[in-house]
Amino acid sequence: MTRRRVLPGLPLALGITLVYVAIIVVLPLGALVFKAASLGPEDYWRIVSSDRAVASYRVTVLSALAATAFNLVFGMALAWVLVRYRFPGRRFIDALVDLPFALPTAVAGIALTALFAPNGWFGSVAGLAGIKVAYTPLGIMIAMSFTSLPFIVRTVQPVLEDLDPALEEAAQSLGGSDGSIFMRVILPLLAPALLAGLSLSFARSLGEFGAIIFIAGNQPMSTEITALLAFIRLEEYDYQAAAAIASVLLIAAFMMLAVTNLLQARALRYTARN
Repeated sequence: MTRRRVLPGLPLALGITLVYVAIIVVLPLGALVFKAASLGPEDYWRIVSSDRAVASYRVTVLSALAATAFNLVFGMALAWVLVRYRFPGRRFIDALVDLPFALPTAVAGIALTALFAPNGWFGSVAGLAGIKVAYTPLGIMIAMSFTSLPFIVRTVQPVLEDLDPALEEAAQSLGGSDGSIFMRVILPLLAPALLAGLSLSFARSLGEFGAIIFIAGNQPMSTEITALLAFIRLEEYDYQAAAAIASVLLIAAFMMLAVTNLLQARALRYTARN
């Protein structure tokens, strides 16, 4: 007797999936690569290695790394608190984690600029300490952290919820301290999910646009991100230059995903052995 399937069979499901991927993912990326490839090697290198482009890479990558490092610490702590503790307002805080997903990035950028401007609530306090946030690389890092924080929290949180408490209890019975239990028992189990969250957070930071342009100041060689430089080239109708600059971000994203997948595979093998 043939078993009835609710979902369509493999040929139809696979065909729909491949068509969807081709239209939504492969076609736009292929157009980008084709446009960038229409440049000769010399012209391509001249565009992507110009002083202004290199400065935008530096600002974007360093800010993304700083935002990801901050999210690693704060996101881990937030996920830990939401999973391990019960307190009034917990559900509200848990819902707020997803706010950057639902909030338009331009709205987030305007709100952050209003808060961290020299006359804003937070900016005026920081100004008393001689710290300027808006229109500086620090403002870029804050905008990136805001938009990419949920990726780490939401990838780590389910794994924390599924951890067997017996592992920690066994480690405590053997005399392990809280720090050693976290480093030797919990962290290795969280490593694959944490790496996934870090890669998503970093990738979101690299490609973020709307939340940054309002708070960055967009000064060439100082606070101009790569996505904005590509947009400027589009406004100048220099489509080839825009595609060339965007292709650098595309290559960086692919390299990051490749390294992350390699690290995840190693972390999974280590967890399986132990």
